[in-house]
Parts: sequence; C-alpha cells; structure tokens
Amino acid sequence: MIRSRLPEEPLSRLAVWSRRVAVFSIPVVLLAITIVRSGLLELVPALATFAGALALAGVAILLALGAFIVIWREGLRGIGHSVVALAIGIGILAYPAYLATRAYRLPVINDVTTDPIDPPRFEAIARLRSRESNPITYAGLRAAELQRAAYPDIEPLLLNVSPQEAYDTALAVITRRKWRIVDARPPQGGRRDGLIEAVARTPIMGFRDDVVVRIRPAQEGARVDLRSASRYGRSDLGANASRVRALIDDIDDSAGSEEQKKKKPVPVQAPAPKKAQAPARR
Repeated sequence: MIRSRLPEEPLSRLAVWSRRVAVFSIPVVLLAITIVRSGLLELVPALATFAGALALAGVAILLALGAFIVIWREGLRGIGHSVVALAIGIGILAYPAYLATRAYRLPVINDVTTDPIDPPRFEAIARLRSRESNPITYAGLRAAELQRAAYPDIEPLLLNVSPQEAYDTALAVITRRKWRIVDARPPQGGRRDGLIEAVARTPIMGFRDDVVVRIRPAQEGARVDLRSASRYGRSDLGANASRVRALIDDIDDSAGSEEQKKKKPVPVQAPAPKKAQAPARR
C-alpha cells in the first residue's frame, strides 16, 4: 500500500541566513580576542575585527526577527534556525551592551590613583608604552574631581607595619595575581620610596593596563599609594577603580594577617609536675 506524503513547507531563507551569519560571528569574535591577547597586530585592527563581529551579530538578530515575521505570515519552516541565530546574537552583544551602559554612567577617565596631588609615577613602564598609548602623565585636577565624585572610597592605605614589610606584602599580592612585574625597588630608609611597577590584563579581551605601587614611611608605619592606568581608550569603564580597590583590600588583609601572627602569644608550657618521692625504707 503506497502512502501519500504531505508536501513539506519550504524553509525560510531568512532563517537559514540568520543562523549562518550568527555562527560565522563566533570565530570572528574569538579571532579578535586572540589578536588582542597575543599582540599579533596593533590594537586598532584588532578592535576593528571585534567591531565587525558585533556587527555580524546584530545583522543575525535582524535577520532572525525578519524570519520570525515571514514564518508567521507564510507558514514556512525554519523557526529553529531563527531561535539559534537570535540566541547567538544576543549572547555576543550582551556583554558589550553592559559595558556601554557602564560607560554611560561612569566618568570618562582612564587613570585612577589614591594620591591625585602627587600620583605615583611610571618610570620603567613609560619606556614600554608606544606612541599611540595614552599619555603617561596624570591628567590633573579635572580627572581628580571626576574620580572623587565617582569613587570617593579610593584613598591611600595606611598600615601599622614597617615600609619594608608593606613592600614585601604588596609584592607578594601582585605576584599571586600573576601580573607582569616590570620593576620592583624596595624602600631604603628615608632616602628612597618603595616602588613596584606591573602590567595587568583585563579578563576577557586581555587589554594591558599599567599599575604602580608606592610605599612611603608614615608616622605609625607605612603609607601605600596606588595608581592604575589604561594604555588605550578615553574611558576605562570602571576597571581601574575596581583594580585599585581590590588591590588595597588584598594588601590590607595580607598585612593584617602578618601583624596578627606577630602579636599571637607563644604558648608557654607548664612545668612538668614533680614525681612524688617514695617513702624511704627503714
């Protein structure tokens, strides 16, 4: 007995192309991230590649939405292709959209320090920056005002330890974070400040940001000042403030732990009881 097959509805071409474009945007995003993290090309072409990937994701979303309308009106197949395209496009654009929202709410600064009056200076790192990088000098009073309004909690760290101990603690914290240490000079009495220069990387794209830690003697211990600056871009999207805040907390916690260890009393063993002497035999 021959069964008659019902003719299948044609597949929406918009749905097919939306999925193709969305899938193609994934390797483009990965390629852009690889270029930035490895430093194979300059930052501008790498960012252009990333922008192209975002544009492809946006086109995929528009094609998917158009496919939904065509499928609903003409009864075509391809709803699965459209859903996949929409999910990939939203997944790629979600984080950049979040960063754009942060950029709208945060000040346009790329350099954050705990001492705007006398910020720690980049010395060894200054020789590593290219001509296309942001200026190595601090922006001045205007940047300090914007920083104070947006991040009023960014303050110098005062520790009840010696400058050498504060330097050792800061160096250990930076080493644990696996930042690239460019220069490290311990403090020398009252003649030289302790200085640590390092290069940090952002989590996803791997942009290089420069960090300097300065240790000076204070009345009751040591004063630690920090500075974190982005090499490229007008706005850091709050990354430098978050890095300075987290580094201050880690150094403070580590220094406090070491101080507690020193203050911890050493248990004194009680003398062993004397053995009772046996009565002498007569």
